Amino acid sequence: MSTKLIVGLDGSEPGERALTYAKQLSTLIGDCMIELVYVIEWSPYSFQTAEENARRHQRREQEIKQASERVITPALEAMKLEGFVAGGRVLHGDAAELLNSVAIKEKAQQIVVARSTESGLAAKLFGSVTAKLVMSASVPVTVVN
Repeated sequence: MSTKLIVGLDGSEPGERALTYAKQLSTLIGDCMIELVYVIEWSPYSFQTAEENARRHQRREQEIKQASERVITPALEAMKLEGFVAGGRVLHGDAAELLNSVAIKEKAQQIVVARSTESGLAAKLFGSVTAKLVMSASVPVTVVN
């Protein structure tokens, strides 16, 4: 049975370091599949008109397409050229919850993410995605600096 690693990507340089680490780990493991996950933070708790919801849905589809084209597809193509077995997806919602959910559904052994680059008031009030994931994940989480 193949080992599965979930890698949280966000298009940043720290995210690239997380991917590099996951590839190194995959090489050490041997029979390993890497699932790349890009999460666009998205709250369903918004009170809007029907027209605003329609625009929001259209914007959501555009964001998924952009994230796929700019982050997931190039990473997958490069990984496959390097000989890695990989898949990828773009999701909307709470990043920590979705990364954990994907790990559970995929029966992954580990989640690999970069140290959070969040700062400011929001990070102080709500905590970073990385911290929330470490505290709530159902599988081990490796945080790459």
